[in-house]
Amino acid sequence: MEQLLPLANRIAAMLKQRKHTIAIAESSTGGLISAALLSVPGASSYFLGGAIVYTVAAREALLEITEAKMAGLRASTEPYALLTARTARQRFAATWALSETGATGPSGNRYGDAPGHSCIAVAGPAEQALTIETGSADRVANMRAFAIAALELLARSIEAS
Repeated sequence: MEQLLPLANRIAAMLKQRKHTIAIAESSTGGLISAALLSVPGASSYFLGGAIVYTVAAREALLEITEAKMAGLRASTEPYALLTARTARQRFAATWALSETGATGPSGNRYGDAPGHSCIAVAGPAEQALTIETGSADRVANMRAFAIAALELLARSIEAS
């Protein structure tokens, strides 16, 4: 968590200054992204909510992304990460949304992605997505790496807007 806090503080300052809000839809980070952003005093001024979308049941219940809306998509891809970010942004009426989906390890996911694979997306005044591959099967290290990459992408997106 200590590695996440400087990023969270930087993001919080930008969101507060701009009077922007954020919603989170994370999967394999298991709440680390939300926890980092909520660790900053005054988080209620910018953090609207988040969801850990770890299963199909969670995706349908929390984001109302049905199998029909998934036509032509699969989890752990940039298009899916963008869909979940856009959906979270819309559902929370947030300025920004950040999404993460991946395979932490020690094995890959059911789609054939290796452990250490994550797709991250930001939706808001600017949109972007990226894929990272850590090459590691260390579950905890991957969770941390994914959360750091997600917060870095969010910070760059806010700064560029």
